[in-house]
Amino acid sequence: QVQLVESGGGLVQAGGSLRLSCAASGGTFSRYAMGWFRQAPGKEREFVATTSWNGGTTYYADYVKGRFTISRDSAKNTVYLQMNSLKPEDTAVYYCAGSLYIDYLRLDSFYDYWGKGTLVTVSS
Repeated sequence: QVQLVESGGGLVQAGGSLRLSCAASGGTFSRYAMGWFRQAPGKEREFVATTSWNGGTTYYADYVKGRFTISRDSAKNTVYLQMNSLKPEDTAVYYCAGSLYIDYLRLDSFYDYWGKGTLVTVSS
């Protein structure tokens, strides 16, 4: 059973940066594609970014492309989300997730394991 724990959330002003981390344990980290999703108050959870099992392929939602970067460190069993040029509309709880699939990784239903989330608040 894989456990995922997010950290790094907090309060930041618009235009600022944060780096989220997601530490994995209890499984073989390198087997899993990893993704970040977010859920804003009153809205459904949405896809943010994903990286393949070896970090060789990444995909981003259009609304974060060019501002966010997903990366992974297999030696540390950790996936990161570097968030720059943050906007108030980026305010949400951010979740990391692990998947054994290689396709459909923009869809949360294709992820097997989830963290509990970390709150990011961007003030205007």
